[in-house]
Amino acid sequence: MRAATHRFANIAARRAAGEKSGIASVCSAHPLVIEAALRHGAARRTDVLIEATCNQVNHDGGYTGMTPAGFRSFVEAHAHKAGFPIDRLILGGDHLGPNPWKHMAAAAAMKKAAAMIDAYASAGFTKMHLDTSMACADDPAVLADETIAARAAELAEIAEAAVERAGGERPVYVIGTEVPVPGGALEALDHLHVTEPGDALRTVEIHARAFSRAGLEAAFGRAVGVVVQPGVEFGNTEVVPYAPAKTTELVAVLDRMPQFVFEAHSTDYQPAEALNALVRDGFAILKVGPWLTFALREALYGLSHIADILAPDFSRESLPAAMERIMLASPENWQQYYPGTPDEQRVQRHSSFSDRIRYYWPTPEAQRATRTLLDVLSDKDIPRPLISQYLGQLDAEVAAGRVKPLAHDVLIGSITRVLDIYADATGQ
Repeated sequence: MRAATHRFANIAARRAAGEKSGIASVCSAHPLVIEAALRHGAARRTDVLIEATCNQVNHDGGYTGMTPAGFRSFVEAHAHKAGFPIDRLILGGDHLGPNPWKHMAAAAAMKKAAAMIDAYASAGFTKMHLDTSMACADDPAVLADETIAARAAELAEIAEAAVERAGGERPVYVIGTEVPVPGGALEALDHLHVTEPGDALRTVEIHARAFSRAGLEAAFGRAVGVVVQPGVEFGNTEVVPYAPAKTTELVAVLDRMPQFVFEAHSTDYQPAEALNALVRDGFAILKVGPWLTFALREALYGLSHIADILAPDFSRESLPAAMERIMLASPENWQQYYPGTPDEQRVQRHSSFSDRIRYYWPTPEAQRATRTLLDVLSDKDIPRPLISQYLGQLDAEVAAGRVKPLAHDVLIGSITRVLDIYADATGQ
C-alpha cells in the first residue's frame, strides 16, 4: 500500500494514540486550485487528498468532461510540475452512487453507478465515499437504511473486483448518508441538527451487516470514516460555526467504534479555531471546495481592478463584466440557488459563499476572459499600494517576500492562505 494511503487508512489509530490526526480533502477540479494544493503539499512535505464528485467526474465525463482516468492524469501532470511526489497523493471519489442518474429507475441508476465506481477503482482512486442515500425514480421518497447499506455494499463489491482485475491498491471506504447539501445550504440555517449518536452507530452496524452478507468483510475492514453532520454549514451570506458543546454525545460514540473517524462536509469558511476543534473532536476528514474557488475569485477580481489601473483600455471588458455576461446567458447553475431581487441576485452571482460562479470558470468564454486578464498583467510587478488596495489579504505575504507581486503568484497565494488554515488545523 502506498505510504500516503497507509497513513490515511490509519487515521483513527493515529488519533487514538494521541496524534493530531486529520486531513483536508480538496474538492475542486480547477487547475489553479489543484496546482496550489500540490505546491502547498510539496512545500510542507505532507500528503494531499484531492477528491472528485460523481457529478464532476464519472465514466461519462461528468460536467468537467473528465473520466476518472482523465482526472488522475490531470492531477498527476500538475503534481510533476509542482515537484510533488506521487506517492504522497491520495485520489478520492465523493458521493459515489446513483445521484447523477436518480431521475432513472433504481436498477438503471445503480447500473450507471456501478460503471462509474468501476472506472474510479480501475483508475487507482483509493478513497471512496459511498453515498447511495438518494431516492431514484421508482423508489419511495425516503429510502430504508438497509436499502442504502445494501446498495453501498453492491458498489463496494464492484470496486473490489475492479482492483482485483486492474491491480493496484485496495481502496479505503467512507460510509454514511447524513450529508449536507453540496455547495452550501439553500435555506435558512437556523434549524441545523447534529447527527444523533445512535444514528452514527446504526449506520456502521447496518453497513457492516450489508458488507458481511456480500462477503466483503475485508473491504469493510478498510472503512475508516463515517459522514455525519457536526452542525456546520454555510449559505449565500451565512456561516454556522462549529459548536463543540453540541456534539459531546456524538463525539463520545467514537470510543465505541475505534475503527472510524468522522468526515465533515461543508467545512468551508469555518474559523480557524472551529477547524482545530473539529479535528480535536474526531472530525478528522475536513471537506473544502467552495472556499478555495471563492479565494481564487477574490484574487482574480482584484487583479482585474489592478489591470484597469496599470494598463487602462476602455475597449477591454473587465473580468467581472465578462463573468456577469456569461452567467446571465446560462443561468441554470445559479438561478435556483440565489433568491431575492435582481440586484440581490447580481451580488450573489459574484460574491456568494456558495460560489456558484465556480461552475463557469471552465467554460471557453470564461477561460478566454481570464487569459486576457493574465496576458495584460503578464510578468508585471504589481506595486505594493495596489496589492494593499485590491488584494489586502495578501499584503503581509507580499511584504514578507512569501508571495511575489506577480499575477499568477497572487492567485496561488490567495488559495494557499485557505490551505494553510486547514493544514494548521489538521496537523499537516
